[in-house]
Amino acid sequence: MKHKFVVGQIVQLAQSPLLVAAVGAYEIRQQLPLSDVKTDSPRYRVKSLGESFERVARESELTLSTSTRL
Repeated sequence: MKHKFVVGQIVQLAQSPLLVAAVGAYEIRQQLPLSDVKTDSPRYRVKSLGESFERVARESELTLSTSTRL
């Protein structure tokens, strides 16, 4: 399985009652190696301006944003 998103792309992180995360746009910072985890969904390091840290998100939790910038 290949990564759908590339570094620098702006995406939205799906909101969930179990996930406390900033609302809004996130930037793809890094594609994580596919061999790191046995999953059907590639993973990424993403960063929001509303948070001081990066987080790891599965591709299935991300959608392409209509915004081109954070």
